[in-house]
Amino acid sequence: MQVGAVFPQLEIGTDPDAVAAYALYGYLAAITARLKLATAVIVLPQRQTALVAKQAAEVDVLSRGRVILGVGIGWNRVEYEALGQSFTNRGRRIEEQVAVLRALWTQEIVDLSGRWHRIDRAGLSPLPVQRPIPVWLGGGWDRQKRAIVEPVVRRIARIADGWFTHVPANDEGRAGMEAFRRLVEEEGRDPAKVPVEGRLPAAKSGPEEWRRGIETFRQMGMTSVELNTMGAGYRSLDEHLDALRRFKELI
Repeated sequence: MQVGAVFPQLEIGTDPDAVAAYALYGYLAAITARLKLATAVIVLPQRQTALVAKQAAEVDVLSRGRVILGVGIGWNRVEYEALGQSFTNRGRRIEEQVAVLRALWTQEIVDLSGRWHRIDRAGLSPLPVQRPIPVWLGGGWDRQKRAIVEPVVRRIARIADGWFTHVPANDEGRAGMEAFRRLVEEEGRDPAKVPVEGRLPAAKSGPEEWRRGIETFRQMGMTSVELNTMGAGYRSLDEHLDALRRFKELI
């Protein structure tokens, strides 16, 4: 099982900054050699698809093929309004956006016409190292109902290269993973080829809870696991990093 970290989702101090993902990842690409650079997640329907394709491709070149583009549809209507995008059709738009991303990453010249996109003989230069860059989707777990949101998870099963999930490490989560695998099969795909990353909270937990959670995720079929240090009360970068180091030792 691989270890991941939620980055740059770190709260340091009482008024934490929100860092633009690909500005940060351009920097991280230069100072690291092996780390995968995954966004978990960018709210894609708020953004111009071609610009996201360009940003991800540039960092993939700089990192020599270490990017995973994690995307989701978000939940905050205010953000959509501020960015001049429709909130109500975001689920439908993201499917077309993912198709456009993959076309831009794999073809020197793209000529396509969709419901929300029109590209007339244009392309990216340079193309990314990975052709295409893996696209993972987030979301799909209803914390109130403690079950998957089937339309969202079916979309993930249909188009995603992987799933950043909030499925918990318990019996309800097991049922959610079983439903996910069923939906993947219904979409004509092999569940073993669609990786899933579980998330464990650092808040109100420690190494013993993490160890149990990791083992449960292994049994559930998760392929990687991340530690979410938000809400844990850490007030310095060193505290966040120390928690991640302790977590990594358990993997």
